[in-house]
Amino acid sequence: MIVELGHFALTLAFAVALVQMVVPMIGAHRRDAGLMAIARPAALMQFVLIAMAFGALLFAYLTSDFSVKVVAENSHTTKPLIYKISGVWGNHEGSMVLWVFILSLYGALVALFGRNLPDGLRARVLAVQASIGVAFLGFILFTSNPFVRLDPAPFEGQGLNPLLQDPALAFHPPFLYAGYVGLSMAFSFAIAALIEGRVDASWARWVRPWTLGAWTALTVGIAMGSWWAYYTLGWGGFWFWDPVENASLMPWLVATALLHSAIVAEKRGALKSWTILLAIFAFSLSLVGTFLVRSGVLNSVHAFATDPSRGVVILCILVFFIGGALILYGWRAPVLKAEGLFAPLSREGALMLNNLLLAAAAAAVFIGTLYPLFLDAIGGPKITVGPPFFNMTFAPLMVPLLCLVPLGPLLKWKRSDLVAATERLMGAGVAVIVVMLIVLAVKTHGPWLAALGMGLAAWLVAGAFFELAWRLGLFSVPLAESFRRARRLPRASWGMAMAHGGLGIVVAGIVGMTAWRQELVTALKIGESAELAGYTLTLEQVGMRQGPNYEALVGVIDVKRGGRDLGLMLPEKRRFPVEKQEKTEAAIRTNGFSDLYIVIGDDNGQGAWTLRAYENSLAPWIWAGAIIMAAGGVVSLTDRRYRVGAPARARSRLAAQPAE
Repeated sequence: MIVELGHFALTLAFAVALVQMVVPMIGAHRRDAGLMAIARPAALMQFVLIAMAFGALLFAYLTSDFSVKVVAENSHTTKPLIYKISGVWGNHEGSMVLWVFILSLYGALVALFGRNLPDGLRARVLAVQASIGVAFLGFILFTSNPFVRLDPAPFEGQGLNPLLQDPALAFHPPFLYAGYVGLSMAFSFAIAALIEGRVDASWARWVRPWTLGAWTALTVGIAMGSWWAYYTLGWGGFWFWDPVENASLMPWLVATALLHSAIVAEKRGALKSWTILLAIFAFSLSLVGTFLVRSGVLNSVHAFATDPSRGVVILCILVFFIGGALILYGWRAPVLKAEGLFAPLSREGALMLNNLLLAAAAAAVFIGTLYPLFLDAIGGPKITVGPPFFNMTFAPLMVPLLCLVPLGPLLKWKRSDLVAATERLMGAGVAVIVVMLIVLAVKTHGPWLAALGMGLAAWLVAGAFFELAWRLGLFSVPLAESFRRARRLPRASWGMAMAHGGLGIVVAGIVGMTAWRQELVTALKIGESAELAGYTLTLEQVGMRQGPNYEALVGVIDVKRGGRDLGLMLPEKRRFPVEKQEKTEAAIRTNGFSDLYIVIGDDNGQGAWTLRAYENSLAPWIWAGAIIMAAGGVVSLTDRRYRVGAPARARSRLAAQPAE
């Protein structure tokens, strides 16, 4: 009965979304306050109904109700509780329910906390948001219904893909969707602004926190996915340029550009049209990612579906929203007149260059990801675009961008003095030289470009510190005055410094792992040892262990370094009887500066076991830096200016202005 109630709630949510899409938009056009007011309760009701549907599906998984098709196909009574819960979104149908649940959550948050928005803008934003809900709720109900029953019901389920039975991947999709779907708010604000024909500082102030929230969630989601791939897939890398990995990177790059562009639109009234276009493309790339994962055009461990017919429906949704938004942009963008003029050497100029480089990087990833699919679709040869292409196109765009990051915040608006800005970064320059000299002294055998990479990382971290030091007057005013300035410094400034510094730590981790990684592939008999990067690895024994829903081959490896015993490492190779699949579980030992990473393989038939081991220098810094970046986003979101938005006086003035 609860499952049927969930289906009914999802159907009712579709009807409410239709009302929310049409009535407030008509009200905003007619300036009818009564019709516009319907948007708020409709958004809240849609969220409640979809939450009920999501709860009903969760209940079916928790109770192992195998009469529900998706539960029978993706769960099992022996599965641990956490994976019964994550099984809700570990498949196509359930993940789409999570998708629309997060979509409705964002709409409900605007309804609850968007009281300071002009009535017409709020009505249009919620109506556009509802149109996305209508499309995807209809897609779920008519092609991907998660509440389909089986008759007769099986006694046992088929289990969940073992690769998805992992704590990191249990939380990875919700964070990723919170980022993907969160960019729909920027899209909705952009379309509402195009319809009104007005983009001003207040609009940019309102759109920034929604974009920042989505960017933060997407940062966490990408980092968790990278960490999962690192220790679960057994290849010991952090990024493989997999098309589905790229599908999350592209909107992140454009959302980063949008965050910086919105600052210029808010502070100087410039780049309005460009900011709108970025908002459209950020969500459009999220839709592209949804299509890639669910269309069956890709073979990936991340993919959810292999049904081309459903992929065609998603493609139609994608074409409608992207095509419609670009047509509207082409029609209305000319009325969005720029106000602020600026010299190339200014903070606006730096942010514009930042945007161009980020957009070019996103375009490079887009082409490399989709060109093989396009070539295959028109009957061309099957090709694979791998890491060499992305390394040759993406990295050269990132280097000048990263060089610019510390300098931009120190430039003045409208027109700036480059000499004055660089003087404030002299300390960062000294840090770069010191770090490069240390790297060259320690790593005497190269690779020599690694010293430049570590220097670039030091430039980002030290630049963030010295930018804060300049704002606080450290070393130039009394310490008490610096503390007073620190208390008064906006939290967004602290968050920006954390994000830029965290990015530097990520760069250091990537350089270290790429340049100084050491690998060992060997076969050891019980009692034999091998050497890797100063570590002595001794295979003590190999045995079996029974897990809750798997059996594991476990290698017991004693690790020593310099004669000192560091303990045992236990890599596993798990076999899931229900799913009839195997999964690697790497053993990782970290000291904060490097990881010792070991994977056990099969018996080679001669009494020896295959071992693959890596010493990954600075690998932990990749995820530590990503956490710092996300924390910077959270700190920025606590800035009071984001919560208050535009003052009431500005709201009244905007409401009284006719649309252009």
